[in-house]
Amino acid sequence: MKHDLTEILCCPTCKGDLELEIEEEDEREIIRGTLKCRKCNEIYPIEDGIPNMLPPEIRE
Repeated sequence: MKHDLTEILCCPTCKGDLELEIEEEDEREIIRGTLKCRKCNEIYPIEDGIPNMLPPEIRE
């Protein structure tokens, strides 16, 4: 996931701002981490450079 993408993403559930927590990254992108909504506290994982922005009830 490119760092610039965090500026335009919002929580799909409540449209709140997301806070990025990076676990692994390289020079160009975020490999693993999480996006946490500041409004509803929902957490969206980033795995293999791809953010999983599905609402929690249909994520599995």
